[in-house]
Amino acid sequence: MSSSTDTAPAPAAAAPPKPGAGLLRRLVETPEVGVVVACVVVFTALAIDKSTFASAVNLQGMGFDLAQYGLIAIGESLVILTGGIDLSVGALLGTSVILASWFNVRAGLPAGVAILFTLAICGTVGLIHGLAVTRLKMPPFVTTLVTYTVAQGVTLAITSGTSIPGISGFFSDLGQSYLAQIPVPLVLFVIVAVAAWFFLERTYQGRQVYAVGGNAEAARLAGIRGDRRVVSMYVTSSLLSGLGGMLVLGRMGVGSASGVGVGWELSAIAAAVIGGVSLMGGQGRIMGIVAGAVLLELINNGLTTLQINSNYTQIVLGAVLGIAITADRLRARRLAKRR
Repeated sequence: MSSSTDTAPAPAAAAPPKPGAGLLRRLVETPEVGVVVACVVVFTALAIDKSTFASAVNLQGMGFDLAQYGLIAIGESLVILTGGIDLSVGALLGTSVILASWFNVRAGLPAGVAILFTLAICGTVGLIHGLAVTRLKMPPFVTTLVTYTVAQGVTLAITSGTSIPGISGFFSDLGQSYLAQIPVPLVLFVIVAVAAWFFLERTYQGRQVYAVGGNAEAARLAGIRGDRRVVSMYVTSSLLSGLGGMLVLGRMGVGSASGVGVGWELSAIAAAVIGGVSLMGGQGRIMGIVAGAVLLELINNGLTTLQINSNYTQIVLGAVLGIAITADRLRARRLAKRR
């Protein structure tokens, strides 16, 4: 006869997690995985449709373009991480092309000195941006919009609508050379991306940038000198615009501002947002930014390879940017609900 004190059967032991399940879940939850997959899908589709798309010549051409757009995308992203925005990156890139040409040809300075002078001016512009935002509390949008307008005016004033020929061959060596069949500008872009990744992910100052962008007041109460981080990011953004200008000048072989940098700030912002950088600041990683820049280059080059009217490129870019911003706001709302 059974006793009333008989114990209930013990519950079955939980099934052990499948090997690799945790890794797969973390991979799926990684914010950048979506844009990386999109890059693979777009590249594969275009390569299947057009065999010339995956040719060595076309890939090298994309490498040159990616370096130019990617540099200003990284600079733009660093500013956005602090909760700001830099609308001057494209115009400043175009101005740096003219400044370097003028220093080299009209002022007769060696190419290396002309580059240093140009980068010094770009860095000073970034310093002014940072001080205006932190000390004068001017809105970043307005501050950098002023520079956007002034930079375009300076470019036209220096050139009077004409180009500056006769630049040093050093610029061509910088903007058109290869290292083991890899474009030198692409190598420089990778170096800058790795340096930015190391700064943000592996240094105390980099973590402070996220803290300032996430909650400036909390960062201040924690003893973080947020103003310094904001200023340094604006300076870095302007310097990367200047560096991008040197690469563009090397590819063109002549100092011309015709269409150079116009609208590039939109591409930079799009690459950042597509890559997972929140427009509210404090969220985003370099891997996503690079993937966002790659995706935009694949789309731009793909439309050209498919011989689609270039006017539609801006439509596609605008649509992609709109989708990215919408996704950013939905992601922000989801995070707010979790908190």
